[in-house]
Formats: sequence, C-alpha cells, structure tokens
Amino acid sequence: MSDDGAAGTYPVEWEADVVLRDGTTTHVRPIRPGDADALQRFHVGQSERSTYLRFFAPLQRLPPRDLERFTQVDHRDRVALVAVRPRSAGPDADGAGPGIEGSHDADQHPDGVDIIGVARFDRTSAHEAEVAFNIADAAQGRGLGSVLLEHLAAAARERGVRRFTADVLPQNGRMLAVFREAGYDVHQQMDDGLVVVSVDLDPTERSRAVMADREHRAEARSMQGLLGATSVVLVGPPDPADGRDASIEGLLAHRALAALARGDGTVHVVGPSVPTTVPAAEPDEPGESRRPGGARVVAHTSLAAVPGPVELAVVALRPPEAIDAVRRLARLGVRGVVVLSAGYAETGEEGLALRRELLRAAHTAGLRVIGPASYGLVTTGTSAQHPRLAATLADDLPAPGVVGLFCQSAPMAVTLLATTARRGLGVSTFLSAGHRADVSGNDLMQYWQDDPATQVVCLYLESIGNPRKFTRIARRLASVKPVVVVTAGRSGHVVPPGHAVRSTRAPRRTLEEMLRQSGVIRAENTHHMIDIAQLLAHQPLPEGRRVGVLASSASLAALVAEAVVSAGLVVSHTDFLPEDASPERVAEAVGAAYAPDACDVVVAVQVPTVRPRRADVSHAVARAAARTRRTTVASMLGLHGMTDELSAPDPHAPADGAAATARCRVPAYSTPEDAVAALGAVVRYAAWRETDHGVPVRPSGLDPDRARSIVERALAGAPGRDLGPADAAELLDCYGIRVWPARRVGTADEAVAAADEIGWPVALKSTAAALRHRADLGGVRLVIADEAELRADVEQMRAALAAVVPSAADAPFEVQAMADAGVACVIRSTEDQLFGPVVSFGLAGDAVDLLDDVAYGVPPLTDVDVAAMVRSVRAAPRLFGYMGAPVVATGALEDVLARVSVLADDLPEVRSLELHPVVVSEHGAAVLSARISLGDAQRADTLRRALPG
Repeated sequence: MSDDGAAGTYPVEWEADVVLRDGTTTHVRPIRPGDADALQRFHVGQSERSTYLRFFAPLQRLPPRDLERFTQVDHRDRVALVAVRPRSAGPDADGAGPGIEGSHDADQHPDGVDIIGVARFDRTSAHEAEVAFNIADAAQGRGLGSVLLEHLAAAARERGVRRFTADVLPQNGRMLAVFREAGYDVHQQMDDGLVVVSVDLDPTERSRAVMADREHRAEARSMQGLLGATSVVLVGPPDPADGRDASIEGLLAHRALAALARGDGTVHVVGPSVPTTVPAAEPDEPGESRRPGGARVVAHTSLAAVPGPVELAVVALRPPEAIDAVRRLARLGVRGVVVLSAGYAETGEEGLALRRELLRAAHTAGLRVIGPASYGLVTTGTSAQHPRLAATLADDLPAPGVVGLFCQSAPMAVTLLATTARRGLGVSTFLSAGHRADVSGNDLMQYWQDDPATQVVCLYLESIGNPRKFTRIARRLASVKPVVVVTAGRSGHVVPPGHAVRSTRAPRRTLEEMLRQSGVIRAENTHHMIDIAQLLAHQPLPEGRRVGVLASSASLAALVAEAVVSAGLVVSHTDFLPEDASPERVAEAVGAAYAPDACDVVVAVQVPTVRPRRADVSHAVARAAARTRRTTVASMLGLHGMTDELSAPDPHAPADGAAATARCRVPAYSTPEDAVAALGAVVRYAAWRETDHGVPVRPSGLDPDRARSIVERALAGAPGRDLGPADAAELLDCYGIRVWPARRVGTADEAVAAADEIGWPVALKSTAAALRHRADLGGVRLVIADEAELRADVEQMRAALAAVVPSAADAPFEVQAMADAGVACVIRSTEDQLFGPVVSFGLAGDAVDLLDDVAYGVPPLTDVDVAAMVRSVRAAPRLFGYMGAPVVATGALEDVLARVSVLADDLPEVRSLELHPVVVSEHGAAVLSARISLGDAQRADTLRRALPG
C-alpha cells in the first residue's frame, strides 16, 4: 500500500500487467486523482454510440463534478480500475545518439498515459455493488472487458462484495456477452426497458475454466506473435569507426546478427555495422545485405529510420539504454523483445529496480519480454506458418524436429543445444528465458499445446515463479502431449541470481508431488531428459509395461531383465543372440520378440566382446519396430542418439508426398540402464494418460461466505492471530468438518462435571504443548468409565507429568468423549508464499513423523488426488486391515481431507491448519482436535490474470 493524497490508501496489489486476446499486453491499475485529464480524453474520444451505451444519454464531455467523483474513490466502497497505455508522442525526435534517439517515454506528458478501459463498482449494500464498464472503441474485441471484470471481481471479493448488479441497454450486446461468458452465475431480467443483470462473484468450476481458457488463448497468441515473427529489429551499441565494439553488449549484438541472418524474413539493424557479404541478389535499398538462403538484412542509422511494422526486437544494450529503446519500440508495432544483455536483478536492489522499469516500459507498450540475459529463441520451421527464426547467440542452429525446448540461463542453453545436436534430435522451438522476468515456461506450454509442429515438450527449470499456475497449465498440456521436466536441485528451491522468486518453507517433496499431480515426467538431469525426449519423439507411446528383452548374450539379458524389474516393469519375453548367430537365427529371434502378444515394448542390446558388431541385427530391429509400431529402445555398441542405422521406412506414414521419405527411428542409448530408465519413465506417463484423473472435489454443505466473514472478523485490526477452539470449530463447520467438543478443566471436580455433561466414557488429555497427543509420555488417558477412575487419573497425571515436564504441572486438562477405536491420522494445511496451500496427510505417531511418511497435495485437488494421498503413505496398510485389524472408513477420511483442501484453496488467510488426531474407525472419521492460525493473504496466484510484475 502507498499513500496517494486525496485518493487515500492506494492498493498497489491491484496493479497488474495482462495479456489480451490478440496477444498484446496492457497495464491495469486502480484509478488515481491524477487520471482526470486522461479520463476526459478517453471520454471525448469515444463514439457517440459508446457514450450512449455507457451513460444512457449523449454526453460530449464529463462535467467537473462527475470527473472528480469518477477519479476520487476510496478503494473500498467505490472502486475503479483503468487499463492504460503510454500516451503517443508522435514521431520520434532524432539526434540523441544511434538507436537511442529522442524520447518516446510516456512520462514526458503531465499524465503520461492514455486510458483504454474503465471498470468500476459502487457498493449498494454490505455484499452487493453496482458495476459499470467502458472500453475504448479501438480496444473493443480484444478481451479487455473480460479482463477488467476478472480484476474488478477479485478486488470486490477482497472488499466483501459477493454480487455485482448492472443496468444494461438491450442493444449493448458486447457488455451483456462479457457477463454471460464470464462463467459466473448470471441472472437477467427486463425492467422498464433495461436489462437488469445480477452476477454472483463466488468462483464456480465453469468460471475457473473460462478464465483458464481465456488465459491459455491470450498467452498462446502472445507467444505466436514472437515465435512467428518474420520481421526483426536488432538494437545494439554502435561500432566505432575502426572496427567492432568489443564490449560485452557489442559481442552479443554481433553474435545475434550472425544468427538472425540465417533465418527467414527481414532483419533491421540499428547500431552494429553489418559485415560485408556477397549478396544473393541485388539489394532492394541502400544499406541492405543479402545472404544466400537467409534473411534480408537492412542497416539503419536510428530506430526512427526503421519502417514499421516490425514484430520482434532483439536488444543488446546496457540497462538504461535498453529500457529507453524498449519505450520506442511501440511505434514499430513490436510484439516482444529479447533482451540478451544482463545487469538487472542479479546486481542487487538497484538492478531489481531497473528490471521492474524494463517490464513496466514493455508491458504498457504492449510488449512481452524474453530475458534479461537470454540466450535467445529459435524456430526451425520451413513453412509460411512456421518460419525459420534464429534470434539467438548460438553459432550452430538445431535441426528441425518435434521437440519444444525451454530453459532459463544461457549456460544451460549452450549445453542443451549441444546435447540435442550430438544426439541428432530435432527441435521445433527453442527459447531461453534468461532471468525469466516475464516470459516463462508457462507461456511456452500455453503455446505448445496448440502447436502442431511440437509433439514433445522439455523444460529445464532453474526456478518456478508460480507453481500453482505451472500445475494448472502442465496438467492440461500433459493430457495431450508429454512434458519432461528437469529442475535445478531435487527440491526446486534454487533461486539463481537475477530470478525474482518468493521464498518457500514448503517441504522439499512438495515440488515432487506437484509434478506428479501435473502428469509431467520428472527427469533426474539433462542427460536423462534428452534420453526420454528422443524416445517420445520417435517412438509411439507404450501400450503396457510388459517388456521383451533381446540381448547379445545370456548374461547381458539377465542384467537387462534386472534393470527392467527395478524400473517397475515386467519382463514377459527374453532371448539372446550369440555373436555368431546365423541370419536365420537373427530373423527368428527378432520375429519372436515382435510377435503379436509377446510384449508391449522391446529392449534390444548388442554389445559383442570378440567379433565386430553386426549391422544386420540393428537393421532387423528397426524394420520390426517400424512394421509393428511397437515401442523400442536400443543399446548397441558404437551407436548413440538418432542414427540412420537404427531406422527403417515407415509403412504407416500418411499416403502423401512425404511418405516416401518418412522413417521410423529407434533411439540408441550409451548403456542398457539408460535405455530402461527412459523407457520406465515413458511407460509410467503412458499409464497416466490412460488413467481417470477424477473431478475437482467440491463436497456438499459448504458455506464459504460465512467462512470469509469469520476470517475477516478475526483479522480485523490485526495482521494475524491463532483462533481459539470455538472459533476454529466454527470456521471448520463452514466446510462441513465437525470437531468433537472438549471441555477445558483445572480440577478433578471440573473434570467430573464435564464428563457428566459429555457422557461416559471419556478421554483425559494434557494441554501442555510438549505433551499434547503424547500417550507415550503420559499426556493422554483413554476409556475412563467412571468418576473414581477420572479423579484418580487427574491426580496421577498431574504428578507424573510434573516429573517429566515440570512446566506442565499447572497446565489445564481437556475432557472429551471417547471416539470409536480406530487409526489416528493427521491432516495439515500450510499456506506457502511460493506454492500457495499445501495439504498433507499421514498417520499419527513419532515413527511416521521421523520417517517423513507423509503425502502432500497442492490444491485444487481431484477426488483421485485425494484417494492417492491416503493410499501413498507407507503406513497406509493400517487403514485397510493390516494384520487382521478391521478395515476403516477411508471414504469418510477422504471426505475430511477433501474439505480441508477446499478450505485451504478458498481462504489464503489460513496460514496453517492442523487436525490432530483424526480417528478413523469402521464407522467414520472423528476430528478430535483442531488448530488454525490466520494471517494476511499473500498468495501469488489468484483468479485474476496477471503477468510477472
């Protein structure tokens, strides 16, 4: 929050950069008193029809009184959001230096911005507000209305508003469509010639799906604008008269220029000199160079001289000059900028401020940012729909293929590109996000989902800035295309210099569980990732986990079979071919391995010890794999990656012009263990693809409005607090979780009175922190049947506990009714700054805690996720009749776990929640104790769409 004079407290957390339907970006923020002139310009610039639809009357200018009322809001009962862009300044002035001339900075104007959309609400009752929208004529049809509704609804929910109402003229079809298509529960009726619209703001599954779908389309479109660029402008430092600029920025610019010239389309160069080349044809204009089979390269003296439109910019300048250049790029219609140079957040607070300034300049100008410190991007397509683009620092460009490759830092980009080249693995798209200030792996996954050229997605993630969004997008993508992920470190908690990532206290296994829920394939390292990718790119998904082993010796076949079993697969066929096997024996063995019911996948291993390796075996395996379309991997001495020797014509290729050259390729691995490890990962993914993933849990009997009121009441005037037992029970009751009542007592007389009220038998528990739930230390006595026993237990426990924990001598006791005998469990939820809500489940007891036998889930969860959490802990057999014990009501346990997950997802103010114990018997689940701690909401991923800020 910051003070804004007459405006009162200004909610900066409501500011956001967003992607619109056409892939461009805009900035959304609360209105300010200083926006009066911009708002008047916006109003005057509207058509007569738009003005009439908004105000129901012609209104050429806003009267001073209305202008003041519209811009002076309290941000609580009267809220207004505006979408802004830099105010156009006309043609750039020249003469301020090569490439950085003049000023196109929005801040040169008194108000600095143009408003292109306004959304506001005025509270009419405690939980209801009247809403109105107005979108600039030129900005209509770009999805700005739906974006503003999302952001205004999020602001309203924070202020306790649960319903919007609006009076809309029947002919205002666009606004009616915004309400109707938002996915909320909408009610319409005619009243005196107007359409009265009522919108319930509580999120529904449909509204969440609508927002996710809009987010997907917008972000995919923004990536298409970058990756499909055919016109590029490169801006770098000017070369001195006596040669090239030797600064790091100069070297970056020339490396990028060399790569850009090998792509398609047109490259405009501002700053660096263009090397003399032999033109392929007569230049079209002075300063243009033409490389055979490459791009048109045109040199310019300044950005002002570059003719628009230009789709992509590549910038290699120091931060201040780069930011100034980004502000000027809007004039050219640029959709995105690749920042190759560094010097931002990795240098400290001053650099972080520069990064924020870069993002603000780009997003308000409608640009996406790749970088800073990016290694660039490459697309290898050869068609008009997928042009070849090489905005990169790489000397050698990857070959065309079906693998989409994403990484962050430049050093890892060098390694990954070299590895794919060495393996002969083709790439459809490559992008290095550098410090990941804006464009991230989430954006690329949105694009790759609809990209026909990309069939396999590989991500090397040094940091994950928004895990909840990653989970949502990755799960959607993995259901149609395989996603292979490597993280820096097992925990994924690494924060490299230059990356702005929220801190986390989540357990190290949280990331692993998040990836499992998402359906992605977790690779151990980059070597393993490429192993998996080459199998996915060139072989069909396995239809099962039965493995046929074909080896060059009996001992080798036995070793491979052991590796197969260790990978969780089943050996269904084994054969070996001695080094002197006849051609007939080779044909027989290969035929048996690929017989119709022999197996689902084949592992072929050939490592001769005396004779040279025979090519007839590899040829026979490749032909059989192509004929049967059976998933096959190989480990053959001297072969690695994708080789011609392990390929054969594909008889199943479509009957078109490409069929004659289509080939089935079997990936080759350095060791049999590598081959089996890759195969095991792909088999598990194929099984996940075929599994029912369930539906999001939303149990009956929920009252989130009452829960929200309880939280707001508890936090009124306080940044955080622990709820007492009564308040915790009341909050849990809003989600259908009943906590068994317990009476706190100090004496034996009070204990007996409580037991008489509750009903015998009872349990007696110490409330001392060190002894809660510790029956082993004497902190719990169970099945107390009468008054005499209870009085004796009170005295004995007090004396015994004082000897063990002296501070517990004066602690009160709790008396509670006895639950049915069963298995004691613990359900917890923690609100993490990075991951958001993290729900955990385990059986109660020291052994479980010490062994970390706990399952984690990141809401929202499906019913299948919940069931998997209960069954995934190692102690789960105790729930299902272990050693003759009765089978408990796991359905009731799953219901409690599901309700906790929904509560945690709905209420980011719930910092921590613990249900301990939850005793699960044959007849149900009893929640015997609950603890809840509240704090201010700090969740990174909300329902409103927003780019990194």
